[in-house]
Order: sequence, then C-alpha cells, then structure tokens
Amino acid sequence: MMISKPVNDTLSMIGNTPLLQVCKLDTGPCELFLKLEYQNPGGSIKDRIAAQMIQAAEQEGQIKPGDLLVEATAGNTGLGLALVAKQKGYRLRIVMPDKMSQEKVFNLKAMGADVQMTRSDVGKGHADYYQDKAERIAKEEQGFFVNQFANPNNWQAHYDTTAPEIWQQLDGKVDAFVCGVGSGGTLTGVGRFLKERQNSIQIILADPKGSILKHYVDTGELMAAGSWLVEGIGEDFIPPICEIDLVDTAYEVSDAESFATCRQLLKQQGIMGGSSTGTLLYAALQYCRAQTTKKRVVTLVPDSGNKYLSKMYNDFWMQDQGFTQRQTAGDISDLIARHHRDHATVIVSPQESLLTAFSRMKLYDVSQLPVMDNDKIVGIIDESDILFAVQKNQEEFSRSVAEAMTSRL
Repeated sequence: MMISKPVNDTLSMIGNTPLLQVCKLDTGPCELFLKLEYQNPGGSIKDRIAAQMIQAAEQEGQIKPGDLLVEATAGNTGLGLALVAKQKGYRLRIVMPDKMSQEKVFNLKAMGADVQMTRSDVGKGHADYYQDKAERIAKEEQGFFVNQFANPNNWQAHYDTTAPEIWQQLDGKVDAFVCGVGSGGTLTGVGRFLKERQNSIQIILADPKGSILKHYVDTGELMAAGSWLVEGIGEDFIPPICEIDLVDTAYEVSDAESFATCRQLLKQQGIMGGSSTGTLLYAALQYCRAQTTKKRVVTLVPDSGNKYLSKMYNDFWMQDQGFTQRQTAGDISDLIARHHRDHATVIVSPQESLLTAFSRMKLYDVSQLPVMDNDKIVGIIDESDILFAVQKNQEEFSRSVAEAMTSRL
C-alpha cells in the first residue's frame, strides 16, 4: 500500500481518487469499478471543475482575489467553489433550487458561501430558474458568473484529470464508462478522452426518470421534463457543453431504484454514496448483467451520502415518499406514521424541564410533543404552552413540563 507524503496545500489534494472493484453485488460476467470521487477534499467530483474554472478565469484576467463569484448549482459545484474560493480569497454567492438537501445548504454556509434558494418547479427561461437567476445576480452585482453549464473548463477538467486517472488505474483496459449528466462536463470530458483512445469504448448514460436526456438519446427529440428527487444529475435541457452524441446507450432510472441501490451499496459494500450514485450504479449493474462476455466497466461515486442522511438514508423519509412500505395491521393503527412501540416518536416526560421540551421541538422541527410517563400518555405540550409559562421570566424554563402541559385530552 502506497502512503502519500504530507502536503501544505488543500487544493493539491484534489484528484487521484481511488478505484474500487464491486465484489459483493451481482455484476454478471463483468468487472465493475467505482471511482470514489467523494474522497476529494470538498467531498465530491465537482472539486475538479471548481479548481479548473477558477484557475482559468484567473489566468485570463477575468477575476482577482476579493471579487464576487456567482454560480447556479445543485450543491456540489457550490461546495467545490466554496473550497477553492476560501483558499484563494474570493467571495461566493450560490443560487440553489429549493429541493436540495438541508445538509448541502448547511455545508455551503459553513464554508463561507452566501446561499440563495430559488424555485425548483420552474424551467429554463423563467426569472426564478436557478441558472437564469444566478446570471442576473452576477450582472446586477458586477460578479463573475462561473456558469458551469457553458464553461469549457468544466469538461476540460475531466479530460485532463478524471479520464487519465481511470485510464492509468485500469492500464488502458476499459470497455464502458457509466455517468450521468448535470452540467455535462463529466460526459464530455471523460467521453472524449476514452473515445479518442479507443472508439469502441461504450459511453453509458444513467438518467433519472423525468429528465429529458434518455428520451433525446433514443429519439433525437426533446420532450417536456418531469420531476425527480435524485440530486445533481438529470436535466430539462441539453447543457451547452454536453456532447450528448458521445452516448452509446442510455438507461432511465427511477428515484426508487436509485435510492434502493444506494442503500444496497452501503449495506453490501460499505460505501455511502450520494443519491446520484444510486442512479449510476443501477444503470451500470443493468448494463453489466446484460452482457454475454466479460467487460471492464467504470462508474462513479460522485459524492458522499452524508449530505442525504435526512432523505434517502432516513427510513421515515423513505416511507413518507412511498419508496418503502410499512408493515400494516389492517386496522386504524395503519394511519399512524410513527409508532411509539417502535421508539419512533419524539416525546418528553413530565419531569423534564420546559427548556428540554423546547430544545427537542427545535431539534426535530415540531411544534408540539406528547408527554409520556412510563409509556402512558399523560398530556401534551406545545410551543404556546411554553411561551405562556416563560413570557415574563426566562428562568421559568427550569420549571417541569408537568406544570405547563395540557392534561385534558
């Protein structure tokens, strides 16, 4: 095992991510490899493009330290830009659709980015569409619009780094590469590189159900986009830098298939990938199992699942979205989403303090709590009960829940 030597520059740690062979899932006659991009310092494959796009803009004299950078992103490009901007002394404004995980928002803010949420239910051309809004903000505030969707340094980063790494790690023995399309940089950069080395290498598109790209690959026609919950890939238009003609075969993958595959990967292989990992891996497994001869197939783990703990790795969220089924009893108890017998409810005891009850409400984003004493419900307490009890003296937070709860149920 090679041990890397110490470095004194965080940005020098971008790239050279490991390649892991999938050995605990059914890959048919094929060898399937995962490039673990979440091991970049910013936590995703987007570190690569962030570093290259900012460096190129500096070299071209478009930006200098202290300037404002503005970008539209599903989160990971923003995290990569936040990493690079912080190291190089830039301000950063991120415009993000409101369907993205809270973990990404918190992560961006922790890294110093100014985050502005916008609607996810509108398409390109609408004033609130995240890309159009970011471009407008950049013009109004005299910032630099990074524009990953049209920036050639996006795909160039993958052509210069991601693809050569794959080629070297597998000694040039690659038969297929599976990727998704968000901005299109990975497809274009890696696809170009591999096709130039050997045109027979298959480029496989993994596309969320609802995205227009699989349909376009199959028919050459654009369709109206639907909706999907997988983050970071899938589009309602073809990005300017996306060379969609590089794709040989496309697979459509539902949210349910993506999330189930992510959870299976964690359970079987110990890798916690983000939501797009499930889409890519599901398509890669379908491709591998359809082959009749041995092939070497590569796909990506674009980011870590630690940004999705409140979503696809949360059993209750999966149930609420209809992706997993609860056991049913065939009676009125089936209407209860969280059963106390399963330790799934958030409760407070009558002996606990009002401060504890209030803190628990804030932590779990609820406005009321059942009060339980030895598994028996003895009351309920809500925010108004607490506010009424402490409105004149904050020291009243030390009073017990029993003194403020409603016991007439």
